[in-house]
Amino acid sequence: MCCTSQLSGTRQVVGGARIRRTTAKVASIVVLILVATPAYAQLVPPPPPTPSANSANDDQSAGNSALNLGSNFLERLGNQASGGVNRAFRSNPGGGGASAATEDPRYRTWFEGYGISVRTDAQGDFVGDKRKTVGGVAGFGARVAPGVNLGFSVDQSHTDIDVPLALQSATLDLTQVGFSGSVDKGPWTWAFAVVHGFGKVRSSRDTGLGLATAGYRAAVDGALTEISYYWTKDQMRLVPKGALEYVRATSAAFQEAGGLDPLNVGATALSRARLMIGAEIGRYFIVDQRILDLSAYGKFVDNFHQDLGSIQVSLGAQSIVVPGIGESRYGADAGASVSLSLTNVARLYVNYDGKFRRELTSHQGMVGFEYKW
Repeated sequence: MCCTSQLSGTRQVVGGARIRRTTAKVASIVVLILVATPAYAQLVPPPPPTPSANSANDDQSAGNSALNLGSNFLERLGNQASGGVNRAFRSNPGGGGASAATEDPRYRTWFEGYGISVRTDAQGDFVGDKRKTVGGVAGFGARVAPGVNLGFSVDQSHTDIDVPLALQSATLDLTQVGFSGSVDKGPWTWAFAVVHGFGKVRSSRDTGLGLATAGYRAAVDGALTEISYYWTKDQMRLVPKGALEYVRATSAAFQEAGGLDPLNVGATALSRARLMIGAEIGRYFIVDQRILDLSAYGKFVDNFHQDLGSIQVSLGAQSIVVPGIGESRYGADAGASVSLSLTNVARLYVNYDGKFRRELTSHQGMVGFEYKW
């Protein structure tokens, strides 16, 4: 009887274990069914969307474009004030042996058209871009005292920005006003230029379910000071130069419209200060009583200060901060110019300017006309 009692107790324990295992399996199946049902899935919120690290590449590119366009305008104004051709005509107004004491003409005006092609390589989360700019300049200058010259000009440009690997694009319409001047003292020339620019950026981002677009304001301010020494022998000249430049660009905050998950993008500012040291070499020829001037230049560039700023990109409650883009610290600029004096008061000129950095390459071509009276 004792044995029979023990076997009965064992069967009860074993049976209880089977019931518990069966109950656990049923509970697991029920949980899986509940999770799979839409009603229960609605009770579990999906993770909040996070903006992509390269979702503001077009804004990064637009800010850098404004900064570079400000630099380009400053340097063209500096060249107007201290370039070898202009310096030669100020000290020898008639050209080809005219007396340096000749006072006329006192005023001049110039008109220029230009195109710029820029390619920026990938930097961190920035995937690289291509930019094309067309623009025009109108300017007026006067000699206000012996050896003292002042000028005012307006630059209007349109830039197309393409960021193909991020499926983004933008346009930048920029108006810049510039004031420049120079003081000649013997072979020395001190020149300066200041610019202020303002414009509108229009961006477009392919979200896969339509385009997210935005429009916002941009601005640029800059200043340049340059010292040069004009050395000449016969029809040759050599003009060593040194310059300091500072440029700051800003863009306003904006909110995209349309597409999937439109973004909120914060305001940003970036700045750069650079030192440029180089020289221009030139020679003029008398051709059929006209002056043909050929010149070329090269300069070393040290971007000793670059504040690339940062951009806050928000999507709902989630946000990230991405840095701006810039240039390598060291680089080189080079260019060439051809000038043909049609008369003593009118000339045509064609310029090429190139900028060569580790992450950026820029090519600019320009044609201009100058008239004096």
